[in-house]
Amino acid sequence: MEKIVECIPNFSEGRDKSKIEQIVAAIQSEGVELLDQEMDADHNRAVVTFVGEPDDVLEAAFQGIKKASELIDLTKHKGEHPRMGATDVIPFVPISNVTTRECVELAKRLGKRVAEELNIPVYLYEAAATRPDRENLATIRKGEFEGLREEIETNPDRRPDYGEPKIHPTAGATVIGARFPLIAFNINLNTPDVSIAQKIAKAIRFGSGGYRFVKSLGFLLKKENIAQVSINMTNYTKSPLYRVFDTAKREAERYGVTIRESEIVGLVPEKALIDTAIYYLQLDRFDEAQILEYKLRGKGGKQSIIEFLHALALAKPTPGGGSVAALQAALGTALLAMVTGITEKKTKDEDLKKFHGFLKLEAYNFYTYIEKDKNAFDTVIAAFKLPDETDEDRTKKETAIQNGYKTSARVPLEVCEKILSIYPYAKKLAQKGLKNALSDVGVALYSLHSGFMAARINVLINLNSIIDTEFNESTRKDLDGFTKQEEEFYKDVEKTFLTNM
Repeated sequence: MEKIVECIPNFSEGRDKSKIEQIVAAIQSEGVELLDQEMDADHNRAVVTFVGEPDDVLEAAFQGIKKASELIDLTKHKGEHPRMGATDVIPFVPISNVTTRECVELAKRLGKRVAEELNIPVYLYEAAATRPDRENLATIRKGEFEGLREEIETNPDRRPDYGEPKIHPTAGATVIGARFPLIAFNINLNTPDVSIAQKIAKAIRFGSGGYRFVKSLGFLLKKENIAQVSINMTNYTKSPLYRVFDTAKREAERYGVTIRESEIVGLVPEKALIDTAIYYLQLDRFDEAQILEYKLRGKGGKQSIIEFLHALALAKPTPGGGSVAALQAALGTALLAMVTGITEKKTKDEDLKKFHGFLKLEAYNFYTYIEKDKNAFDTVIAAFKLPDETDEDRTKKETAIQNGYKTSARVPLEVCEKILSIYPYAKKLAQKGLKNALSDVGVALYSLHSGFMAARINVLINLNSIIDTEFNESTRKDLDGFTKQEEEFYKDVEKTFLTNM
């Protein structure tokens, strides 16, 4: 299973877009997927979010820290948000098939490398903390860059976890750790009185008697001349977003002010927003299965296109060419469904109306073959990992490998056969489709043809590894027959739509 780690570095630059663009480019050069980037001029801070496999994420984070150390000079930095480093904090967050412990190890590996190669002292926090008083980021960052510059060399308690007790002259120090997904949540008040924002922050943060998983401070947003309560929610499942908001609202009313707006910086887990909606609408009997988009995107089963592309680009054997063949067939069939629909609306052709829904369903069916093909070859990979210490082990292993290859040949063969069943509809649309939609018929045709040829080559490559002569000959015979049919269908449909364009 694919391992996915999220990384959310905070950089002490929120005004010079070109600098953040250079830092982001350095991060993306390692093949990770950029999810979000936010810049705040008042805080003079940028938050970047990316995901990827553990080693790729670690390398991307290092390159981001390195570039930030070249571009950001903390001796010239001013902003509302506390900071102690050019790259101020880097948390690793486990997302899929990764444990918090693994993220802690990533934090340690990165911290050691940053200290050794960039001469930037590193402190570990949250789950990676080496001592209890360093679990809290605010404790580590106390005094910020200027205060730490004085204390790091003289106060043993401020000695870093990695590197010499000497601050980097311009890049400061960096805090690295592992944690639960955090929500950066700001509440803006209808007043410029910062003291009210500070009182509200004190009421809700854990450090002064508030909610266990809330950290908060009060700031003035000079550009808008309003006070802001800046909140970090470190575990939204135990200190819910809606409860913190309600408390802040009641506290604001105590001082005769109202909440102008709230905002979320960066990304947020959808569960936090769903829980908030359930609370405020009192949807006590609500089931998340009722969410329309969950149904449409097949939550719990099917991948979205972007998820598939991400998985496809990884340096792993699956998903591979067979899955791409299925996707090409799905795209071609869906495009034919589209042409059918818009043509039928215009012409009221009853014949077209009959197979509009059929083509839509077939497109979905092709899409399921993306996962079928991946699962088929995963069985081959798993079979090769079986033990082979005894003769019995070796026999079982070879049988499992051969069965895996047979399934891996059958799946793309089915795709080839299903594509043949779509060609008659392509021809009808080449004849009856709206003139300005015939190019779409052409794209659909070429997608189907490409999908067929891609599926065909996947059948052949698997047959090369199958020693069952009868299965091999039978499958090749079927494939040869399908290939001959497909060639005739393809040329016929292409000639038809080109003639009618």
